[in-house]
Amino acid sequence: MSAISLSPPSISPSSALRPSLFSKFPSCPHPLSSSAPGRRIRRRTTTTLVFSKPPEEAEASAAREDEWLKKLPEKKKPLYSHSLPCIEAWLKQLGFYQLCVLKALWFVEKPDWHAQLSLDVTDLYIRYLKTGPGNLEKDVERRFSYALSREDIENAILGGP
Repeated sequence: MSAISLSPPSISPSSALRPSLFSKFPSCPHPLSSSAPGRRIRRRTTTTLVFSKPPEEAEASAAREDEWLKKLPEKKKPLYSHSLPCIEAWLKQLGFYQLCVLKALWFVEKPDWHAQLSLDVTDLYIRYLKTGPGNLEKDVERRFSYALSREDIENAILGGP
């Protein structure tokens, strides 16, 4: 009878690092995201692609967003009382945008800082990125409960790191 060896799977150096709040979104590369430690960073020229919708579709989309902004509950109400389309319209109004198919991941670029925002099941997470303007030594992550008011969350987020 031969012995069976059950050894744990090997762990790559990058997976041994502390997991990130945004580790569930690895397939969405973005120029704002910081690179993994130990990785070589190569400078390269970037090309900006501009996609536009036909004028009729753009107008319809703007009208839908305006409609959802009108349906926003008062700002003192907890965020959990807002519908997802209302939250999305509110984030767009604050300057957030999405880059990939991951609908729960948003980005914003302010003059003093850049950030990623994630809409999780129970909380809203924001990560202020050290790769943006400002003098952050590392990414700063914060978590906000949906039980907080939209006004409180907005003030906390826009207050920056």
